[in-house]
Amino acid sequence: MPKNRVKFIAADMDGTLLDEKGQLNPSFFDLYQRLISEGAYFCAASGRQYSSLLSLFAPVAEQMYFIAENGTLVMHQGKEVYSSTMDSMSVRGVIEKAKAIENIHVVLCGKKSAYIDTPCPDAMEEIKKYYHECKMVNDIAEVDDEFIKVAILHFDGSEEHIYPPINSAFGDKFKVVVSSSIWVDVMNPNASKGEAIRYLQQALDFSYEETMSFGDYFNDVEMLQASYHSYAMENAHPGVKPYARNIAPSNTENGVIQVIESYLDDLSKD
Repeated sequence: MPKNRVKFIAADMDGTLLDEKGQLNPSFFDLYQRLISEGAYFCAASGRQYSSLLSLFAPVAEQMYFIAENGTLVMHQGKEVYSSTMDSMSVRGVIEKAKAIENIHVVLCGKKSAYIDTPCPDAMEEIKKYYHECKMVNDIAEVDDEFIKVAILHFDGSEEHIYPPINSAFGDKFKVVVSSSIWVDVMNPNASKGEAIRYLQQALDFSYEETMSFGDYFNDVEMLQASYHSYAMENAHPGVKPYARNIAPSNTENGVIQVIESYLDDLSKD
C-alpha cells in the first residue's frame, strides 16, 4: 500500500483535467468507479459555475462533491454544503472599479445565476464556456442575489490589465486571484479551493495526508497547499509549480488520469 492511502482527490478543470478543447476524457468515468470501489471521493474543483460542472460530470454528478466558483461554493447532491459570500455594497464597488478599465467584461456570480450586461459577442462566447446559468440584465450592479464572486475578463491578459488595478484597490479587503491568462476573480478574503478542501477534511473525516489535488494556475495554489499529494501540471504556470510536491503530465496527455491510474495500480499490487 502507498505510504498515505488517498481518500479524497480534487482536480481543477480547465488546463488540468480537461483537454485543450475543454473536454473530459470519457475514460474518466471508468476511473471514477475504481476510485469509489477503493473508498475515495473525487471532487471537481474549479472556477466554473456549479451548473457547468454538473453537465461535465452528468453520469456521476449525484455521487460527487463539487467545489465551484473557485471555492466559494461547495455542493453535493444538489445541496449547498459550504459557501463564502460577499456583501452587496462591496460587490458594487468592485464592479464600478472594474468597469473603469478599458475593454473589460464583468460577470457577477450569484448563488442563483451568473449575471452579465455586456453586449460583446466574443465575451459572451467565452463567458458561456464557464457559466451555463447566465442572465443578461440591464445593470449587474442592481441584481438581487447572494453573491459569491466577481469574475473579470480581459482578452489582452489578466496579469497585465486586470490584476494590478483591481488588487491595488481591493487586495486588502478581498481575495484577488489570477485564475487564467484572461480572467481574474474577486472573492471573500477567506475563500479559496484550499479553504473548501479544509472544510471537507473536517466534514468528511479525511486528513491532509489523505488528500490529493491537481492544478495549473494561481487559483489552485491554496488547494495544492491543502494536499499532501499535490500535483502541478506540466503545463502549469511557472509560478504555480513550486507550490506542488509533484509534477503531473500535461492536460493534453491526460496527466490527471495517468497519475490516478498509477496510484490505483499500485494499490492493486498490495
